[in-house]
Amino acid sequence: MNRAILGPAILWCHKVSAFWVVLLAVMIFIDVCGRYLFNTPLLGTAEIIKNSVVAIAFLQLPLAIQRGGMLRTTLILDRATPRVRRYLHRFANLLGLLFFLAIAYSSWQPFVDAWQISEYEGEGALRVPTYPVRFLLVLTSILAALVYFGLLSSDDDRTPN
Repeated sequence: MNRAILGPAILWCHKVSAFWVVLLAVMIFIDVCGRYLFNTPLLGTAEIIKNSVVAIAFLQLPLAIQRGGMLRTTLILDRATPRVRRYLHRFANLLGLLFFLAIAYSSWQPFVDAWQISEYEGEGALRVPTYPVRFLLVLTSILAALVYFGLLSSDDDRTPN
């Protein structure tokens, strides 16, 4: 996949997730201060955070994959020849590609259903719609699959960082 197209999208996802984390930190601070100082918590904090954690994690995945920051064990890799290492990296990239395509495919219908029935999380004062997070799951899974496709199809067989 062309890095000129994919790179800005991946960086945008990472920046959005970082900004989102800062917003959640501020929200938690306000909630805790309101709860203990004024006996009035910030309504809807739990619902927003519950939906945000998944979105933030998936927004960070494409950049982590591109930079080679995914968790892996080197027990076998350290003992393998360079040729076997190349095949193992290609195999891992293929599995990553298939895994994220499967997530995108299996998450599409729940997103459509959430959109159609206006699914919400929470009761009372604040109801948070679930379809934006479900859509982000589909979108970032496709983006992660494209990153794995780029790694798989690249001629550069070097070990990721």
